[in-house]
Order: sequence, then structure tokens, then C-alpha cells
Amino acid sequence: MRIISGFLKGKSINYLRNSMTRPLKDSVKENIFNILHHSNLINVKIKNANVLDLFSGIGSFGIECISREAKKVTFVERDLEAVKILKNNLIKCSIVEKTNLLNREIKDAIEKCKNEKFNIFFFDPPFLSNDYIKYLYLIKKNQMYKKNHIVIIHRERKTKESLKEYMNTINIKNYGRSKIIFGLFT
Repeated sequence: MRIISGFLKGKSINYLRNSMTRPLKDSVKENIFNILHHSNLINVKIKNANVLDLFSGIGSFGIECISREAKKVTFVERDLEAVKILKNNLIKCSIVEKTNLLNREIKDAIEKCKNEKFNIFFFDPPFLSNDYIKYLYLIKKNQMYKKNHIVIIHRERKTKESLKEYMNTINIKNYGRSKIIFGLFT
């Protein structure tokens, strides 16, 4: 895995090799950032953004945000193996000071951060789980989003969850097995 753009461009990061996690493919990540940068539907800039990276795994998305000059990324990951690799990746990239790493359940992390406002929310839950929907609810309830914000959800292409109650979907893109949903809290 590598960083695609920004001041860390080309830097490789370590990833977890097991059947429980699936790293965000570079091609999918690159397409997400192209949409963030070029879409007329999205009014969020990565530069100086405050990012909440949920189910962050080894931190590929959040590290890419920092490389593109995000102000701060809060990583939330409960798997100890993934957290160990994520910590090493942050040290390897010399960006620890721009991050907040929460090794805990997402509900607890949201409670801890509930007074903070974010521009970018990235959800990358396990494909077989739709528990992430309750976290959308908590973030919306606590109004943890800035006026200009975006919610990005990485799902399996075949999933069919209804998100209308929590956010306004503005774009859906499919890449192989992956589906990327872009939306705004309403």
C-alpha cells in the first residue's frame, strides 16, 4: 500500500494480512479523493479539515488526508493488531502530532469526541455488518459536523441499507466489489 498524493506521496505503509480486514484499495482511495477534489456536489476541502476515520484499520484513508494537508485526523479502531500497525504507520510517516488514535469501541469514541466538529467522516465497517448506521445516528444527534462536511461510507457493492433517516446521499460510486456512498447529514 502506498500514499497517492501530497507530501507523503509514494511512501509505503504497512497493512494487516488476515481474513478479518480488507485494506482500502489504492484505486478506490484515489477515486474517492478525485471526487472530493473535483465534484461540484461536495463543498469540503481536505486542506485544514478535521477528519474522523471510523473503523480505520491501518489508517490508509486518514494518512492520505494528512498527506493532503488535513489539519487533524482522529482514528478509531478497536482491533489491537490493526492499532499496532496504524501506530507504526503514523511513526513511519512522522505525522503522530496531527493525529488522535482512539483504541476503543466506536460508540465510546463518539462519546469522547462529541463536542468536536468534523469536516470529513469516513466509515469503513466490515462488509457483513451494518452496525455503522447507529454511529451515523449518534454523530447526527450530537451535531459533530461542521456546516461544510461530507460523509463517506465504504460498503460492499451488494448492500442495500437505507440511510435516508440519517443523511442525504449525494453520490454513489461502484468500484469492483466496493461501493462508496457520499452524503451529508440532514
